[in-house]
Order: sequence, then C-alpha cells, then structure tokens
Amino acid sequence: MKNVRFLAMALLLTLCVSAFGSGRSASTGESIELVVFGAASMTETLQQIAELYAKKAPNVKLVFNFDSSGTLKTQIQEGAECDVFISAGQLQMNQLDISVDPPVNAQRLDFVLQGTRINLLENKVTLCVPKGNPAGISSFADLADKLVNEDILFAMGNSDVPVGQYTQRILAFFDLDERALANSGKITYGSNVKEVTTQVAEASVSCGTVYCTDAFSAGLEIVGYATAEMCGQVIYPAAVMNVSKNPNAAQAFLDYLKTNEAMAVFEKVGFAAAWK
Repeated sequence: MKNVRFLAMALLLTLCVSAFGSGRSASTGESIELVVFGAASMTETLQQIAELYAKKAPNVKLVFNFDSSGTLKTQIQEGAECDVFISAGQLQMNQLDISVDPPVNAQRLDFVLQGTRINLLENKVTLCVPKGNPAGISSFADLADKLVNEDILFAMGNSDVPVGQYTQRILAFFDLDERALANSGKITYGSNVKEVTTQVAEASVSCGTVYCTDAFSAGLEIVGYATAEMCGQVIYPAAVMNVSKNPNAAQAFLDYLKTNEAMAVFEKVGFAAAWK
C-alpha cells in the first residue's frame, strides 16, 4: 500500500514539474511567437487588436511586419518567416496560392495553407486632399478634369501596390493616360499606402488616393469615394502560411480577427467584414 502511495505521489510530482517546471503555467500553455505580415493600411488596427488578443492568449506574442502587399508577398516567396499573411489585394495572395489558376500564379508558388484562406475585410479607395484643399478638388470626376486641364500633382501607389492597382483602374475608368500624366509631372508615386498618405498630409501634393482607413487614421479630408464600378471591390484576403511552425495558433488568431471584439476595431476606422 505504501508503495502504491509513493508511486502516486511520484507521478503527481512529475506532472507538476512538466506543467510548471519551465516557468509556464498550464493555463497559458507554451509560449508561442506568431509572425503576422499585414498590409500597411492595417498598421493601426492590428496593433490595437494585438493588445486585446494578449488578454485572450497571453502565451502568444504577435510580431508584425507591415508593408505593401507586393513587398510582403516577395518576402514570403524569398523565404521570410511568416505565419499569417493579410493582403490588401487578392492578386498578391493569389500569387502564393497553388490552388489558383496558372495564369495568375504563373510561378506555381505554394505558400497558402489550404483551407485557411478567407476574405477578411473590405475597404474603400478614397480621394483625399491636404488641409484647406488648396487645389479645390471636389471629386474623382473633378480630379480627372484638373489632371488634364490644370497644373496639379496627384499621388498614388506604385503599380505593384494594391492601392496603386486600384487607382490605375480609376484612371482608366476616366480614360486618363497614366504614363502621359506621369511624364508630364502630374503624378507622383508611393511604395505603399502610408507614403501616399504622408504626401497628402504634408501637402506636398494636391491630392492622393488612399484607403478610407488610412484617411481616418491620418485625419485627412476625403472628397470622394471610389465606386465598385470605378475599381472593383477592395477585399483583404487572409490565410495561414504552410511554412508556419505554429499553424494551430496561427489559425486561432485568424479566427479571432472575425470576432465581434476584433471587428469593432476594424469597423471603427472604416473596414467592413467581407466574410459575412
């Protein structure tokens, strides 16, 4: 009987050491670091959400990498560590998704963990002006007219940046020749949406196209919202990467982004749920 009690106590001690010996509690589990690649337009919202998620999953440390979706896609392709990717455009996610048709994913890249990809958010492309609106721009139609007939400077994203790609569609919608306008000194570019936002905020340009979320965060004046007819829907896809070392934790974070708590942060700055 004594031997049975001794063995029971030894087993209990072993379990306690296993759960607590490394300084981690059984309730929080093993410490995990998740690397989240997020479009630059999500900088403020994801940082706020990280503070909320720390209370839900105190064992998970979120490490963010914010940049243009094109740059993030290239970094993933070149082997950068990434658990979750949230793009500001479908193209960049498609180029990493082996299930997408070859013409889109021409290199047949395979980085998306199948079954995890969702359309997370919808944003809006806006036309913003500096404080006081010195050029008197009132709408996208007015911008089109002034680009042809007046001396103004318009800021947009590069062609490999989603906000730049949406803007190219808007220019085409108004039958404007982007190359000719750029060559005449009427268009300047930013490598991501934050650079365009800064140019408008600092009044170094007459106006610029940014997402409504960036306009909200920077306190910019919005004079126009692009319609779906002008540039299509602005959808942010998200997925766990198949190179993730912690796919379950990555999926748990992705699931959290769809909760009411996280969506309240997104919606406050102008995002809308795209998955509903």
